[in-house]
Amino acid sequence: MTWFLFGLICVLGWGFADLFYKKGTDDTDRYSHLKIAIWVGLVMGICAIALLIIFKRTFSLMDLVKYSPASLSYIISMVIGYAGLRYLEVSIISPVQNASGAFSAICMAIFFMVTGRITDFFDEFSILDITGTILIVAGVIILAVAEKRLADMEKPLPKEDRKYRLGALALLFPILYCVFDTIGTAADGIILSDESLLGLDEIDVLILYGLTFFAAGIVCFFFLWIKNKKPYNPFRKSEKNKIIASCCEEFGQIFYVYAMAENPVLVAPMVASYCIVSVILSRIFLKEKLKPLQLVSVIVVIIGIVILGIAEGIAEGSA
Repeated sequence: MTWFLFGLICVLGWGFADLFYKKGTDDTDRYSHLKIAIWVGLVMGICAIALLIIFKRTFSLMDLVKYSPASLSYIISMVIGYAGLRYLEVSIISPVQNASGAFSAICMAIFFMVTGRITDFFDEFSILDITGTILIVAGVIILAVAEKRLADMEKPLPKEDRKYRLGALALLFPILYCVFDTIGTAADGIILSDESLLGLDEIDVLILYGLTFFAAGIVCFFFLWIKNKKPYNPFRKSEKNKIIASCCEEFGQIFYVYAMAENPVLVAPMVASYCIVSVILSRIFLKEKLKPLQLVSVIVVIIGIVILGIAEGIAEGSA
């Protein structure tokens, strides 16, 4: 049940990250998303350097190039997601973004089918695995649809509050996030499922992704310096939520990579359900409303995760 437990820990880590991303977002600061990216890059860079030293890994420029499609897709999606938090509530943006989990699973299944490896993967799936995955995907989709309807039904916001949304245009943020995250997740699943493909294992991926995000953070830092004519100070007390969010992000990333290495097709939609944790936490801490249909989606996803856990327990017991 290793992949299942790792995936579950990732769900919790990223769910809390979403909460603190929102708390750390300044709706009046047009560059708030870049400041979050700087902190995420800093935390991931420190962890990558630590892993580099501990495991004594060496990489060439070609290694960075080989992993760049996955890492850059992730980075672009995340920065777009940070920007979207200025205009949409967590309970709206997170479910739409995380439809990428279902799309990623489909993309990976197509790849494995084309390369003749789909039989090996399907031999490991039981009816319970498939049922649990379908419920998780259905719950996330139901939540996304419910949130879109709720947003459409809301009364027009007062003029002074319009900074929080751009109407229908604001939904472009989570949609673009979904597209780029699908590319990154599918690429990760393919790479980690077969080390011979690019010659990269879990530690390599964590290091390369961390170094790439660190470089992106540096670019953001100098962009803000040039734009604002003064350097951004990420260590101010007011930035504490960005720090916590970045640490939760990296915590979830570590377990995500190991989970994806074991069972990419099932893990992708499972970790996408972290939006459920985001919705629950936003209801508790940000006082965002939880409607009946949202509650139904939460229950459906939880049932799906429980079924996956039962399936893995049965498979492990019969092994």
